[in-house]
Amino acid sequence: MEVIATRPQSFTQTPFTYCPGCLHGVAHRLIAEAVDEFGLINKMTGVAPVGCSVFAYKFFNFDMAQAAHGRAPAVATGMKRARPDMHVFTYQGDGDLAAIGTAEIIHAANRGEHISVFFVNNAIYGMTGGQMAPTTLPEMKTTTSPYGRKTDDIGFPIRVCELLSSLVAPYYIERVSLLSPADIIKAKKAVNKAIQYNKEGRGFTFVEFISTCPTNWGLDPIKSREWAKENMLPFFKPGCFRDKGEGVES
Repeated sequence: MEVIATRPQSFTQTPFTYCPGCLHGVAHRLIAEAVDEFGLINKMTGVAPVGCSVFAYKFFNFDMAQAAHGRAPAVATGMKRARPDMHVFTYQGDGDLAAIGTAEIIHAANRGEHISVFFVNNAIYGMTGGQMAPTTLPEMKTTTSPYGRKTDDIGFPIRVCELLSSLVAPYYIERVSLLSPADIIKAKKAVNKAIQYNKEGRGFTFVEFISTCPTNWGLDPIKSREWAKENMLPFFKPGCFRDKGEGVES
């Protein structure tokens, strides 16, 4: 019998501990498959921050480091500069990257650090209790915005890809969705390109995943994806914002 799919070698045998319907597992698998396909399992190092992905080191079968909240790009910078022969990525949520880690991500990108950043945007703080994040949509209710996010008081959500694409140094920036099988196929191509450019030493690469949080949104997994399609994708439009390898500039 022909085998058409196996567990990536870049995964351990530890079962995921994410909530039912969470898309972190999908994002993890795309990264693990790319590491396998480019033969980097013995040359890859990841950095996990505080957040739902805090236990990512249990799931990836290569070296992982743990960073303080928001500081993963700074830790990855140090690791890559100390060991330029290694390939380094960070895996971060929107509360981590776009709030407490805003300075770190902007300056790592501005310096063109030779790292890959995988950014999961589900418009909310997941692990810490469903608080409003910098990516929370207008009028979206959270535990710290129970009447909805009021833009005249708190401002609008931050579009990280658009923000980073205003910088000169980043080599590759793309936003993808994990909300349907077709979207996941496109996301796989983006992850593979980021890892390929990482392997080739091209520079700073960034992939944003539009994801869901069924637990803190108070919706089942299917309705969560439908809600994200209707509400998140119009504001956080998927697309390639920068690909110097293909001559794409936003």
